[in-house]
Order: sequence, then structure tokens, then C-alpha cells
Amino acid sequence: MKNSEKAVELHKSFHSCSESVLCAFADDAGLTESQASAAAKPFAGGRMTKCGAVLAAQYVLAKKFGEDSNKLSQFEEKFIALNKSAVCRELKGALTGAPLRSCRGCVSDSAEILEKLLSE
Repeated sequence: MKNSEKAVELHKSFHSCSESVLCAFADDAGLTESQASAAAKPFAGGRMTKCGAVLAAQYVLAKKFGEDSNKLSQFEEKFIALNKSAVCRELKGALTGAPLRSCRGCVSDSAEILEKLLSE
């Protein structure tokens, strides 16, 4: 199973968006799944404005390539190109009533983009 598929399966098992992505890519971040689960908690539920799945993917990239890696901005550009935003409440349609993307869709998109950036 690819990590992107694992992220979606974790989300289907009621893990948060950030936890699903970070746990699926824990090895790439140099973490155990338990450490990844704990590290993902502050990112969940839009608490940091940005989508938790986006923050988790960028966390993995920062751990793997460093905080200054251009892969972090590449990731966000690719995510926004797909979804028109990386802000949780905009993606959920909290202000407009018109969601741009479901949480599971954000998990899937984040994991697929992350997988591609990690393989480059």
C-alpha cells in the first residue's frame, strides 16, 4: 500500500486530517507512528488556520529536507492549484456554505502531492 493510500485509510478510521497524513509518512519524517500522532495534534481542525493535512505534509518535508527547502512552497502551490485555497475554513466552506474540498479530499491531495515531492 502506498503512503497516500494509507493516509486515506487512516482518515476513514477516524484519524484527524493532520494525523492521517503525518502517520502515513512518519518514516519520511524520522518519527514513529506514535510520535507522528502526537506531533499532528496541534495541526488538526484548522487550529492553525491552514488545513491540517497541508501542515502535516509540510512538516514531513521540513523534517526530510529542512525548514528552508523550496519543497514546502512547491507543496503549497500545488495544493492551492488543485483546491483554490490551503485555509481550512475556506476549504470547508465555513463562511460561504460552499465547500471547496472535503477533509478526506484534502488528505488524499496532500498525501499524493507529498508522495511526488518525496520521490523527486
